[in-house]
Amino acid sequence: MKKRVLTGITPSGTLHLGNYVGAVRPSVEQSRRDDVESFYFLSDLHALIKNHDPERLQRSRLQIAATWLAAGLDPERVTFYRQSDIPETPVLNWLLDCVCPKGLMNRAHAYKAKVEESEKAGEDPDARVSMGLFCYPILMAADILLFNADLVPVGKDQSQHLEMARDIAIRFNNLYAPKDRPFFHLPYGLIDEKQELLPGTDGRKMSKSYDNVIPLFEGGSAALAEMVKRIVTDDKKPGEPKDPDSSSLTLLYRSFSTNEEYQNFRHELEDGLGWGEAKEKLYRQIEAEIGPMRPKYDRFMNEPAVLEEILQEGAKKARRYATPFLEELIEAVGLQPFTRIKADTPATKKQQKKKKAAAFKQYRDPDGTFGFKLEDADGTVLLVSSGWASGAEAGRTVARLKKEGAAALASLPSVKRPEGVDEARVEAALSSFE
Repeated sequence: MKKRVLTGITPSGTLHLGNYVGAVRPSVEQSRRDDVESFYFLSDLHALIKNHDPERLQRSRLQIAATWLAAGLDPERVTFYRQSDIPETPVLNWLLDCVCPKGLMNRAHAYKAKVEESEKAGEDPDARVSMGLFCYPILMAADILLFNADLVPVGKDQSQHLEMARDIAIRFNNLYAPKDRPFFHLPYGLIDEKQELLPGTDGRKMSKSYDNVIPLFEGGSAALAEMVKRIVTDDKKPGEPKDPDSSSLTLLYRSFSTNEEYQNFRHELEDGLGWGEAKEKLYRQIEAEIGPMRPKYDRFMNEPAVLEEILQEGAKKARRYATPFLEELIEAVGLQPFTRIKADTPATKKQQKKKKAAAFKQYRDPDGTFGFKLEDADGTVLLVSSGWASGAEAGRTVARLKKEGAAALASLPSVKRPEGVDEARVEAALSSFE
């Protein structure tokens, strides 16, 4: 059974080598696995929390989308979309807002850090806190729970948000879901404990705020070569033995080489390789991986309409999951259209007593997959299905059959009519839900 993996990148600026090694490259590698169903998105609604420059935000969205595709993300194989193109996300965000205790958000690290900054500056504790920042973990929970992701690749600093998403999911399930069929299953963080933060030119973690980043694609190979030359080293001359761990040069080299290449590089430094030649070796090593991607990146940057078409197709694919699931959640909280509420008159009550209605019954198979059956009033099984990855997926299929009736069966090969069951009887049972 495939695991559903979801991850997003916030368009807050130009991507650098640290972003590539820590997020983009592992995401692309994981998307090629046959046991994974991948969802990747640009979390541009999150970007509004800090970025209030429309031009910068727009360019960053373009750069990040182009980077992911240039790095090898296949939009045919994965679901690749913009957060802002999924209207179901902010609606679910509000449903979750209404069940999330404020005290849970009070414990968020980002909020507490801003409060501390304000207090140190002698300001009101919430002077630097927007509601976007305060409620950020709930929007993140909506991103994850809307697609019932099993695993979410995050850094250690984001693991708290995964815990909050689980807490919110449990509370919503307890309030609105049938006891035997929770709407949300609980997501878990996919944290690489061995992943190190890539150092910048000064040895500190690569960050725009430190002005020590090495660009990924912006500025081309010349910009890459120039920033590699700026990497801080000691003053030992060519021929003098070097300590490979005295400069971030070595760690950067390891991120773009095999273990054998990395060990040879260390030995060369210990044998007296000059820093200038070592930097040239590092540049060539990075360029060998990044260089072939650059023409594709440039093409996407110069043809934004192509990117737009890819993202719109990705949004359509994502909404095939999101739309029916949100409809189910909206109905659960009591916000369904009046046209779907049957008048509760004495006559209908009497009719209900006379004749039981057909009913869907969901269950979990011994192999861990989910299924359901449609039974007539007399208990005859009219339809049966199995093999759904989660109860939520099975539930969405039930909701679709209730809404569309027998017309939906043609596109649902997993839903079977038992031998000997009359087709008209199935149609009549399904029409009773419309």
